[in-house]
Amino acid sequence: QVQVTESGGGLVQPGGSLRLSCAVSGRDFARIETAWYRQAPGQQREFVASLHAAGATNYTDFVKGRFTISRDYAKDLVYLQMNDVKPEDTAVYYCNIECLISVRRRHFWGQGTQVTVSS
Repeated sequence: QVQVTESGGGLVQPGGSLRLSCAVSGRDFARIETAWYRQAPGQQREFVASLHAAGATNYTDFVKGRFTISRDYAKDLVYLQMNDVKPEDTAVYYCNIECLISVRRRHFWGQGTQVTVSS
């Protein structure tokens, strides 16, 4: 079984920065892609950014130039660096791992971390 844990959320002022972390534990899996999603109150969960195991990144338009997804291989953490945050970035942020277990593609979600952007 694969477990995903997010951390780093909190309260931040508009224009400020925050870094979220995603830790993955488990055995016998091959990571394909790590992604961040978010869900604001009353809204559907939406894609934010992804990092493929080969290194390619992808961002949704509303975070391009402000957010950066990266991986620390030594610590085996995936980060979402959030800069110039806006009130509309307020949401619960979720980490999603796509991986191979045996020959099956599986997705695992963390429980989320709350980000609140407010003055």
